[in-house]
Amino acid sequence: MQDAPKSAPSAQGRKPAAPTASDVERVAQHMAMLHVDGLPRNYELFHEAICGRNAAVAREIAALGSRPSQIFLDEIGLRHRLVTHCGLAAEKSHAEAARTLRDLALHLSNGVTHKRTLLRALDAAARSLAIDNGRGLADTIAEAEFVSAALTQLLLTETELGRKLEDGLKTLEAVDEGMNDAQQAVLRDRLTSLPNSIAFANHVDALYSAAGQSGSALIVADIDHFRAINEKYGAAAGNKLLKKLAGVFRKSIKKDDFVARIGGDEFAFIFRNVSLQSAHAIAERLRSSVEDNLVYATGDAGDPGRLTVSIGFALTDEAASPEQLQGQAVLALATARANSRTPVVGYTRDLLRVHGKAA
Repeated sequence: MQDAPKSAPSAQGRKPAAPTASDVERVAQHMAMLHVDGLPRNYELFHEAICGRNAAVAREIAALGSRPSQIFLDEIGLRHRLVTHCGLAAEKSHAEAARTLRDLALHLSNGVTHKRTLLRALDAAARSLAIDNGRGLADTIAEAEFVSAALTQLLLTETELGRKLEDGLKTLEAVDEGMNDAQQAVLRDRLTSLPNSIAFANHVDALYSAAGQSGSALIVADIDHFRAINEKYGAAAGNKLLKKLAGVFRKSIKKDDFVARIGGDEFAFIFRNVSLQSAHAIAERLRSSVEDNLVYATGDAGDPGRLTVSIGFALTDEAASPEQLQGQAVLALATARANSRTPVVGYTRDLLRVHGKAA
């Protein structure tokens, strides 16, 4: 008996459940107890620790004690790639890049002004030497020394300007790298390091924003009875299984294919240039790879200790939009979950009559 069918994810991918009033109260009380400012990013951090059951985040916050520095709190959020903190990092990177560019522009302007002043002084000295032939040797030597000093100063100024430009370029490169890291963090699932629901939604949208999206398949896989596994063996054991499953899926696809974790125990794949028959074969291969490679220890004689998945898939040829494609794939998944004898189901129009609804 499979678990009850799940509803289709939205076009933006599956989103976490909204916090309840009790969650908000618990988080607010804990923040107040530690004298933490009521910033949105602090709320996200404490919600992850308290309601998200992220033991690592909770330990790091506890280690800071009462009245923790905001800098240290932000470092924890960035280290665990919380969305709000990654956005903050991007904002800081933009501000730092703008500040660096302003400094470089100021250095260039000052360099140009200094160079013009020196050139005017050199021009005046050269004219004086050329016109006044009656001045003595001492005056001539003084003029020559002035010209030499001016040239030396010009060289020093140019060298300093070059150093500042080089430092500025290094800063901009570091900012660019930091912004890329922050962007990638927003698109990565923290537990499995696979692309997350946001990256998945972008990928599906890209299928329909570019020509030639026909012949692509969306495959959605869901772990059978995962809630029961979590309740029986604990969330830590469930997380280990999810990490192992992500590794199996990552090794089961080719370089140009795509896999993401889009829900608690739900994964999505995109394969290009495939037919209905080849998509079904790929789905069967994915299911077999899980059953062959994921075995967990159990002391229960009734539990075989083998992970299984139900899989549904749909083709872009049958869907006019990303939303319709996802709806069709999840409808096929619901059909697979409802009958353990058919763990892999592809979307067809016959499913509409079976379920009595449109996709």
